[in-house]
Amino acid sequence: VQLQASGGGLVQAGDSLRLSCAASIRTFLQYDMGWFRQAPGKEREFVAAIRWSGGSTVYADSVKGRFTISRDNAKNTVYLQMNSLEPEDTAVYYCAADRPRPRELQRVADDYDYWGQGTQVTVSS
Repeated sequence: VQLQASGGGLVQAGDSLRLSCAASIRTFLQYDMGWFRQAPGKEREFVAAIRWSGGSTVYADSVKGRFTISRDNAKNTVYLQMNSLEPEDTAVYYCAADRPRPRELQRVADDYDYWGQGTQVTVSS
């Protein structure tokens, strides 16, 4: 299983970015997917997650109303649309896959099985 995140960059506060995560998983549509981020000197933190069907999503309070997670199972890709970016959003963003099992969407990094390499998002004030 490989996850390839892309779409990061340097933007100004208030701008938007869309991150993509392409998954080489034959049964991608069975996996719940998540986005996490890690700022320098901080622990990796949950950002958003989406059910395998796309029918359910959860967000961290810090991004709720600004970020939107979505997926295209035909393209084996999950997205993170980030609007109204703030300097506090600066971090390396990682996508992660949670192998199929009957449970709620997970917010803890240790509960995910596969990880991408990360893409840097830098928001200047």
